[in-house]
Amino acid sequence: MTRDEARALIAEEAAVFRVACADRDSTTAWQALERTHIVSQPYLTLHLASHCAMLRYALHERDLREAIGQCLRIVLAPLGAISGRLPVGNTGRAKVSAFRPMPIPQDLLARMNDKS
Repeated sequence: MTRDEARALIAEEAAVFRVACADRDSTTAWQALERTHIVSQPYLTLHLASHCAMLRYALHERDLREAIGQCLRIVLAPLGAISGRLPVGNTGRAKVSAFRPMPIPQDLLARMNDKS
């Protein structure tokens, strides 16, 4: 997937996030941020932006544990990019290890692999 294709997918998830926030649907909002993280991982600036968005939302939700976890991930993301050790599919949340690979949701994987 190219950077532009990643940005398009991220924009779609950002729209889902905004609607979820307007509806005060925290579960869907976090899911959209997680999906954004999965798509953004191969691109350092997009990856960092996804963690910054998660940090802002954690602060909005007054979730100190998540906010601290996002601060740590903002520091770790460049190191993972440099070392090439980014865990594919990881949702980027503080509740999961920053080093744990995870399965990519099938619908998102199909979009990420779409060559049309």
